[in-house]
Amino acid sequence: MEYTDKEYCLEIWGGWACFTRPELKVERVSYDIITPSAARAVFEAILFKCYAMRWQVTKIEVLNPIKWTTIRRNEVGAVAGKSPIFIEDKRQQKNSLLLQNVRYRIHAKLVFIPVKDRPKEAFVKHQPSNDENPMKYYQMFERRALQGQCFTQPYLGCREFAANWKYIDNMDNLEPSLPEDRDFGIMLYDMDFERNTQKPDAMFYHARMKQGVIVVPDRESEEVLR
Repeated sequence: MEYTDKEYCLEIWGGWACFTRPELKVERVSYDIITPSAARAVFEAILFKCYAMRWQVTKIEVLNPIKWTTIRRNEVGAVAGKSPIFIEDKRQQKNSLLLQNVRYRIHAKLVFIPVKDRPKEAFVKHQPSNDENPMKYYQMFERRALQGQCFTQPYLGCREFAANWKYIDNMDNLEPSLPEDRDFGIMLYDMDFERNTQKPDAMFYHARMKQGVIVVPDRESEEVLR
């Protein structure tokens, strides 16, 4: 049986967002737009079944003009362990350069993984039938998305910046994307958990916006830099 990956669309928005640049360690500075990994996480918050499917972001549409704001936040400069943390002793104030009033339409394909292609650890708790097909997952996602259900609250880069979202099931008469062309340079694409689950490597891509639309390459494409 041949499988056809079905593409879906979500519209997401929020007051603040921070898609942190990994090269800037001390203070948080956001990319100009949402990263493919952050967009993927929004879809996964609605539906994700490990080993059986994955999400491949294909396109990002920018709907609102890109605006910036700066805030100062209290952060804890220590990692929780066996010893307790006294927050007053470890508190640090850091500036963050954030995006303000963001709105995107994100498109992604639900990629079904056939049973024969799944690793052995996928069958520890459950043995799926060999005739399992992607329609099961298409219907699960569509039902959950139409009812506004999600397993976790989607967020815009940082968990404190919750994302509002809605499922777009009709692509007619949609709000046009931002009428602007821009080259954002090299941006974070995603983390490569498939090759190394313990210490995944970062993947990057060259993000170019044409009339408000960024086309995201496939993760196996030569355009993705590892």
